Amino acid sequence: MITALTAAILFIGLVGVALLGRRVRRYLPEDHLSADSKDAVKLAMGLVATMTALLLGLLISSAKGTYDTVRSEVMQMVLDRVLALYGPEAATARGELRDGVADAVRRMWPEERSGPAQLAPNEQMGDAFYVAVHHLSPHDDSQRALKTEAATLMVDLGQLRSLLQVQAIPSISRPLLIALVSWLVVIFLGFSVVAPPNATTTLALVASAFSVACAVFLILELDHPLGGLIRIPSEPMINVLNHLAK
Repeated sequence: MITALTAAILFIGLVGVALLGRRVRRYLPEDHLSADSKDAVKLAMGLVATMTALLLGLLISSAKGTYDTVRSEVMQMVLDRVLALYGPEAATARGELRDGVADAVRRMWPEERSGPAQLAPNEQMGDAFYVAVHHLSPHDDSQRALKTEAATLMVDLGQLRSLLQVQAIPSISRPLLIALVSWLVVIFLGFSVVAPPNATTTLALVASAFSVACAVFLILELDHPLGGLIRIPSEPMINVLNHLAK
């Protein structure tokens, strides 16, 4: 909701800047609107537009990288196979793992999509699972190796969960966003001043403002992969949970 509101405000603001540029054009002397003056302004706006495009691409790449990283980490949360190979003695640990995954699904994907994802680990369930694995008593080398692997995976899962908590903090730099918006204001103001005041140019500026606002919306949405409209789907973890229930 906040990202959509931000994008809407940006769109309205850029359209307002374009309309302001039209009004400023009326008060400019004729020599400021000569062909040479317009060419100079277009060259300057072209430079700003190039820098803005580069910065916009950088922000999109950064946000998409955050989205993909979190998605791949969530899908790695599987430990049941190792415990299943251990044997019937690991039934209690598998049950604790199943309960932990179910709790993680409820926390990270609340029933109300507008609700925030809770990435803080459930320490009580985590401790219960750790104790269940720790109490396993291997009878041969194979079970000892599987217990060691299970312990290693527990540590890895704990690190992944901690990493998810860290990545829940927005990674998009606020100064970069401010610079992006500032350059967009300059671009729309400059082009609206030199463009002829007709319906075609007005429509083109409005369409450009809408496109830029959509790009910023995507950047902000991808930077919050566990919340908002473009969120990581819960199906992989639900499939894992269904597998654990068998």
